[in-house]
Amino acid sequence: MAIGWLTVLKMVPWGDVIVNAPKIANGAMKLWSTVARKSGTADSTGANMHTAAPADAQSLDVLKAQLAASEARISELHSQMLESTELIKALADQSALLIKRIEMNRIRVLWLSVVVVILMVMMTTILYITITG
Repeated sequence: MAIGWLTVLKMVPWGDVIVNAPKIANGAMKLWSTVARKSGTADSTGANMHTAAPADAQSLDVLKAQLAASEARISELHSQMLESTELIKALADQSALLIKRIEMNRIRVLWLSVVVVILMVMMTTILYITITG
């Protein structure tokens, strides 16, 4: 099972991921600032409003109730959108941090590999010298 994960990790273009991580974080920040600036109220100028007078007061009350319910729903959806963009921003920040740590670990593993190879060469040389004496 671990071999499958290693294969997958080897196939990831880490250079591209590391290069694009700041762009993703900046995009999430821009999204967050754009959504946070927008107001939660709906603009009624673009709505389809008929100028014809309603037949009676009851239909006007029904329309007012529907409008109030729609405005409440729009406000609720706006708050959900703010929460979602905040979550996206947090995930992008965590992703950027994770990418930085992965790059640091990659460099450490590379250095450790070099040290292990050097130690193996030294041990092989010592073993050869000891055996041939």
